[in-house]
Amino acid sequence: MEPEIRRNEREQDPYVPGHIDREHPIGGQMSDVLRGLLTRLRLPWLLQHYARIPMLALFSFVNGCISIALMAALAVVTHSPFIFPSLGPTAFLFFYTPTAPAASPRNTIIGHAVGAAAGYLSLVLTGLTMAGPALTVGVTWPRAIAAGLSLGLTAGVMVLLKAPHPPAGATTLIVSLGILPYPWQLVLLMVAVVLLTLQAIVINRLAGIPYPLWSASTEPRGGEQCGR
Repeated sequence: MEPEIRRNEREQDPYVPGHIDREHPIGGQMSDVLRGLLTRLRLPWLLQHYARIPMLALFSFVNGCISIALMAALAVVTHSPFIFPSLGPTAFLFFYTPTAPAASPRNTIIGHAVGAAAGYLSLVLTGLTMAGPALTVGVTWPRAIAAGLSLGLTAGVMVLLKAPHPPAGATTLIVSLGILPYPWQLVLLMVAVVLLTLQAIVINRLAGIPYPLWSASTEPRGGEQCGR
């Protein structure tokens, strides 16, 4: 009886966070995204392999290259910092667990904005707005204070706003460590976040994933309705 109940729950809600089975061998929704894209591209001979680890690895490789290459190309053309490290984990979230609240456009944009603002505020409070990056001049006590303060502010404000996005923790350190310390760079940083988010909307919607246009759905899952 218990296996049958669990099977019925999975039919109501195809993805249970953290659940690993034949269709979700790495625990996320990446195989669902890949299956949708292969269906859309009319590649039936590949559909029977969509949930296999080598196929998921290849998809991750291609998708990662394309996602970041577009931002990098834009950076080359405009001679501006449209590429920065925390875009990487954001891109992975978009296609690993796209329907998770942390991967929603709302949490992504608010999270990175909070991280950028907290990082810059920490530079202002510690007098480091004109200092060189920690990677070249070294870590001083003011820089250590700025780094700790920025991450603490980012975490606290994201929780207050109910908009957690883990990669924002990297964004705030990029700013507070002096890698992107100027306000105009932070504007470009947010433009890059928005562009990557738009890409996630297009790809996930093409794959048939109910990726939100802004906020993740708050409707209870089937298992929760059963008092799970």
